[in-house]
Amino acid sequence: MKGLCLVAVIAVAALGPGSAARAQAADEHPWTYSISGTSYILPGDDDYFQPTFTADHKWLHLEARHNYEAFETGSVWAGYNFSVGEKVTFEGSAIAGVVFGATDGVAPGYKASVSWTKLEFYSEGEYVFDSHDSADNFAYTWTQLTWALSDWATLGVVVQRTKVYETDRDIQRGFIVGFSSERVAFTASIFNPDERRPTFVIGLAVSF
Repeated sequence: MKGLCLVAVIAVAALGPGSAARAQAADEHPWTYSISGTSYILPGDDDYFQPTFTADHKWLHLEARHNYEAFETGSVWAGYNFSVGEKVTFEGSAIAGVVFGATDGVAPGYKASVSWTKLEFYSEGEYVFDSHDSADNFAYTWTQLTWALSDWATLGVVVQRTKVYETDRDIQRGFIVGFSSERVAFTASIFNPDERRPTFVIGLAVSF
């Protein structure tokens, strides 16, 4: 529960407000920022905390992460924001990063969302090229499909592929619920709910 306490103290989420909100804010301010944190509550393993900081200026996206690719590992990213569409909108960021710490390497990645009325598909991922051994190269992804129950609540399904912690399943799947205001968002996910001891992922986020 240590990671969960850290999340509550700093009041920060796995996902902040959507790209559309950030783009609207960017029209009013030169830069927009988000601080987010996610607590992983693992069965039979140590819980851990994963913070992320982002900065956006029009097309430019900057990001810093810790414990995302591996334990005791940091990464810094830069990329290009873009969006198309009106009724059906596609928004994304093509990014590239440097990974350092317990794992060293370089990684291309992406963030993308497709929205239509109350339905949103969101995905982020990367492929890490390990600088020491190509056998340790790996792909990570987090993908979710959510439906807006109201202006402040969403419900959906989520899948994740990660190598940060040991798991019997290459692809974990589960459910996600989210609650948000204009600048603060809370998310809670349960992975492998059919198992006796599932994995819980809880996050908070603030944007400014």
